[in-house]
Amino acid sequence: MTVFVSVFAMIALSVRSFDRYLGVALPAGSEIPGIVLMIAGGILGLLCAGTFVVRGQGTPAPFDAPKKFVAIGPYRHVRNPMYIGGLLLLAGFGLYQHSVSILILAAALSGGVHLLVVFYEEPALRKVFGETYQEYCSATRRWIPGAPRVPGTETRD
Repeated sequence: MTVFVSVFAMIALSVRSFDRYLGVALPAGSEIPGIVLMIAGGILGLLCAGTFVVRGQGTPAPFDAPKKFVAIGPYRHVRNPMYIGGLLLLAGFGLYQHSVSILILAAALSGGVHLLVVFYEEPALRKVFGETYQEYCSATRRWIPGAPRVPGTETRD
């Protein structure tokens, strides 16, 4: 996770150079909301990783994916909390750095992550965990946290 966060920090800092071409500035005081988002995103990411290690008997890394299905902790309320945590961290960093370019990067990554989840991860997880995962998808929203829904209801997000 440290390498992942470090790589994205370097990418974020490198896109920051585009701010001078955008001609848009974030208001003074955006540091505080940025810090709040970074802390929330970091805590969420760590909780997700810890849940994968303890309950799933694996890690977030593709080469050591969880061996058991995980639907507790943050995963009880939303299907992709680790991505949400990472994107919150990145958006918070953009606010903290007063960088519109970093916020644009976070928005673009959100779209890319959505496509990755819909077209790769979800079909792969259906193959690995079958009906268990399908029921989880029916009961738990993809992106908007909330109370788990009644199994069999459709997700619209």
